[in-house]
Amino acid sequence: MMKKNPGARLELELTVGEVATRSGVAVSTLHFYETKGLIQSRRNRGNQRRYPRVVLRRVAVIKVAQKTGIPLADIAEALSVLPHDRPLTAKDWQRLSETWKRQLDARIASLTALRDHLTGCIGCGCLSMEDCPLRNPLDMLGEKGAGPILLETDEEVNVS
Repeated sequence: MMKKNPGARLELELTVGEVATRSGVAVSTLHFYETKGLIQSRRNRGNQRRYPRVVLRRVAVIKVAQKTGIPLADIAEALSVLPHDRPLTAKDWQRLSETWKRQLDARIASLTALRDHLTGCIGCGCLSMEDCPLRNPLDMLGEKGAGPILLETDEEVNVS
């Protein structure tokens, strides 16, 4: 816990260790976030990273988004339009959360459909028969030719 010292001035920049301690995120994770463009630091004369205090809220937003299953690439894309030199505002969070809520709703719908079809498929083992509602609904893979074909692509097949 930070000790209050009325005579001390509030540091505008934090070391990587201070950010790690305050945010509960490992130093290596902060370095990773930085390489992915999620957060930014500057280097002091001794070539040490210094982060603006506003990075703490940004890291908190990243962690919340990750806990909900939002891919890091999507988080980076969403944060890329926001400035690094000011704290995220309630309006910023509203925009981010609305986008992520739509993504979560779509994943929930997909998982619900998967759950609802799961019982009828247990023990099948084929995962490629024409009538498999999980891996090959309506034999959609048959149109792509013979052989093993992954469904988890940019054009994910809908299981509903």
